[in-house]
Amino acid sequence: MALPKRRHSHQRTHKRRSHQALKIETLSSCPQCNEPKLPHRACKSCGYYGGRQVIKAEEE
Repeated sequence: MALPKRRHSHQRTHKRRSHQALKIETLSSCPQCNEPKLPHRACKSCGYYGGRQVIKAEEE
C-alpha cells in the first residue's frame, strides 16, 4: 500500500480545509409579497419569479 512520504503540516491541512466550512444562505425579499426567498428561485409563498407567476401558490 502507498504511504505518504512526509507528514502534512498543520498549515497545509488548515489551508486545504478552509473551503469546507458551511456557508450561510443569502436571502432576499420577494418584491410581490415581501417574504424572504432564495435568490434566483421562485417565491414559495406567492409563486412569483421575475414579475410573473410561475407556480400556483397554496391559498391559506
